[in-house]
Amino acid sequence: MSFNRLAPEDFVVSSDSITAPLWTAGAPTLTQFYTSSTQVAGSSGNFYFNVYQVDTSLDSAEIQFAVAYGNLYGSGSSYYNQAVPGASPTRTTYGQYRTLVLGDENSSFNFGGTTSPDFWVISVDRNRYKQSLLPGTWTLNLSGSGGLLSLTDDSLVTPSTIFNDAGRVYQIISGSAGSIGGNPSLNGYSPAGSGSYGWFLPDIGTLLLNPKALSASINLASSQSNNSDGLNYARLIDSMNLGGTFTMNSQETISSDYIFVRARNAEFNYSENPSFISGSTGEVIYNSFINNPQTYPTTIGLYNDNNELLAVAKLSRPLLKDFTKEALVRVKLDF
Repeated sequence: MSFNRLAPEDFVVSSDSITAPLWTAGAPTLTQFYTSSTQVAGSSGNFYFNVYQVDTSLDSAEIQFAVAYGNLYGSGSSYYNQAVPGASPTRTTYGQYRTLVLGDENSSFNFGGTTSPDFWVISVDRNRYKQSLLPGTWTLNLSGSGGLLSLTDDSLVTPSTIFNDAGRVYQIISGSAGSIGGNPSLNGYSPAGSGSYGWFLPDIGTLLLNPKALSASINLASSQSNNSDGLNYARLIDSMNLGGTFTMNSQETISSDYIFVRARNAEFNYSENPSFISGSTGEVIYNSFINNPQTYPTTIGLYNDNNELLAVAKLSRPLLKDFTKEALVRVKLDF
């Protein structure tokens, strides 16, 4: 075994962005949206509905995303205690996302210049992506009594990226795959001064939809007066099922550490293997190896200064090495 200290120039770090379809089995688009009657009727159904790509009676059914509704005043769901008005699942949801996204319980959600007391939440299941969602590649089609609306984000047209406690923030606008659609004068925003259609938060896999904007565009409004649990979740899912589709991709940045291991002509030509050197005398067994030794390296070990093995790289085939040859092996570590 031979050791050689690596120099700083032997290390190179590189990052590559990997994208992939988001949904189960690599499907780029969802065209049908199912819920589980068991989950809907359970205690969690008061707070959100899980959405599946196929009927939940099938073994292939997997959660794709969850739909929830948050309201600052607790409207849109039944109260925990009728003696305490306003304390309800929708108010809890609103407070949770206000803390998660804004980091301040006194802040308000402002969608494109319009403050909203409520929002719909689409939270992509964490199993669907490794790192984040990919801006500028998704399209969500919703249907209401006022027609069909395609939504995307403004990442491809905004001059700068805004950040908050949840990471990157993009406005949701009308259009598809990052391209603005609808009335050009509105720049993708909703009519009637309702602001944008919400926020796209790729780093936490979440969309916040602005009910006021959806109501102004396709008459898809949230119900704040009817305190029935799950009513607003069902409204949004029904809107998706009326000719709606959901296309989205995931994104992962893989950092790679390239290590260049060099074996110069005078190095690594002898071996401590018993087939090369006599264990009793320490002499080279074969005379032909005295003046013309040959070795076949198969493994590269990376050690720290304490002589502790940190990583092992296996060559695809043994590499012939003698005094007339030099070798350069590139080791790649992904993390």
